[in-house]
Amino acid sequence: MNPSSKHTAEHYTWGEGCDGWHLLKSDNLSVIQESMPPGTAEVPHYHRHSRQFFFILEGEIAIRSPEGDSRLCAGEGVHIAPGIMHQVSNAATAPSHFLVISSPPSHGDRVLSEEVKE
Repeated sequence: MNPSSKHTAEHYTWGEGCDGWHLLKSDNLSVIQESMPPGTAEVPHYHRHSRQFFFILEGEIAIRSPEGDSRLCAGEGVHIAPGIMHQVSNAATAPSHFLVISSPPSHGDRVLSEEVKE
């Protein structure tokens, strides 16, 4: 058994200055640690098959969805079911650090909002 951390995990960048680290990358489960600088946001999207759980480690994020807007702080999490449009953003003045747990993995399963496609 080998410990996993962002110091040893596969790193990638996304959006404008956001980072991600694959802490666990398997066929049926993904655990990613992500970092978002202040003022950044991902595009609105949903996943056909993946369910996700966002858990905040440090800072705060906002998640917008048809089910309502949520502001999450350190120690809080939220579940996003497959097919639910959502958008994560960091409107705070400090970076946010959080886990994204997806089953099955969400990479390759993302569908952009019709608004974004136009």
